[in-house]
Amino acid sequence: MNKEELTQEEINEQAETTSTENEAKEVKEETKKNSKFQEMLNQFVDGVTGNKEQAEAAAENAEEEDNPLQAQVDQLMSDKAELSDKYLRLSAEFQNYKRRTAKEKMDIIQTAGRDVIKVLLPVLDDFDRAKKAADDDDSVEAFSEGVQLVYEKLHRVLEQKGLRALDTNGEVFNADFHEALTEIPAPTEEMKGKIIDTIERGYALNDKIIRYAKVVVGK
Repeated sequence: MNKEELTQEEINEQAETTSTENEAKEVKEETKKNSKFQEMLNQFVDGVTGNKEQAEAAAENAEEEDNPLQAQVDQLMSDKAELSDKYLRLSAEFQNYKRRTAKEKMDIIQTAGRDVIKVLLPVLDDFDRAKKAADDDDSVEAFSEGVQLVYEKLHRVLEQKGLRALDTNGEVFNADFHEALTEIPAPTEEMKGKIIDTIERGYALNDKIIRYAKVVVGK
């Protein structure tokens, strides 16, 4: 009986020993699995960290590569602005040149016409004196119809070219248009400082004085 009980106890001890060994093996295997998992986790973390560092390095390299391009873009924009400014300046200078040359051309044309018309002014003076004498009631000479036509046509043509006789008699003396040859006592208070008589008519061509009127002024 005791032999059987001892035997049973031994059996139980052996079973417990076997169970303990099995549990130890399982723990050992579990530990190995955890170690492998930890190792894999560390590798993953290292990989992520390495990828992040690689990404940052790549971004820095890309930024360094973009900097020369941005510098070129900035240089091109600066060149464009400079060329645009030069173009605007040259365009303004060319427009000024065109206006200046057009004005000079017009001045040359007007000057040439002015010289011719100035030469004709004494002829107009002779015509005016002849017509004034012919219109006098005491004159025995008459202004023929043909001469009258020539007189009117000459005045009309010169007026079309811009010639205009200056108003004088009864006007206030103005040194910008009149040349006073002498002063005489004014017949009335109202005529003081005004033109009493015109010795030679003055003319303006295109609103520019080409001959001052020679006048007598009341004082």
